[in-house]
Amino acid sequence: MLDWIVRILINAAALVVAARVVPQIDLKIGPLGPEWLKVAVVALVFALVNTYIKPIVKLLSLPLTLITLGLVAFVINAALFLLVAWISDQIFPGILRIGGFPAKGLTSDAVIGALLGSLVISVVSTLLGLANFGRKAMGLR
Repeated sequence: MLDWIVRILINAAALVVAARVVPQIDLKIGPLGPEWLKVAVVALVFALVNTYIKPIVKLLSLPLTLITLGLVAFVINAALFLLVAWISDQIFPGILRIGGFPAKGLTSDAVIGALLGSLVISVVSTLLGLANFGRKAMGLR
């Protein structure tokens, strides 16, 4: 259970960093309190999509991944990030916008924002995951 909480916190931190770095990503972050709980719910949605949907999509796209030497993985990550934005908008309207998506529809701004955002999220999640691995290696569960 603690691993899930840590994973959600890592996802939340990665989403906040992506929202600060990528101009196309708008994550409504207010003072501590209800807005941060909404960000935690968005991080939970992100974790669920990455845990359950991403492996299925990666398996189905394996031939295309082999043909493109793995470059299609960036497109898959961006598409799943847009899916997270859409699901989050259904739960809390306006909490997460990527280039105006989902309110303005799928535009080039949304696609570029999702590609850049998924790249930033991957880097931050990997770095924080390494720190989490250190916690596991020391036996802190």
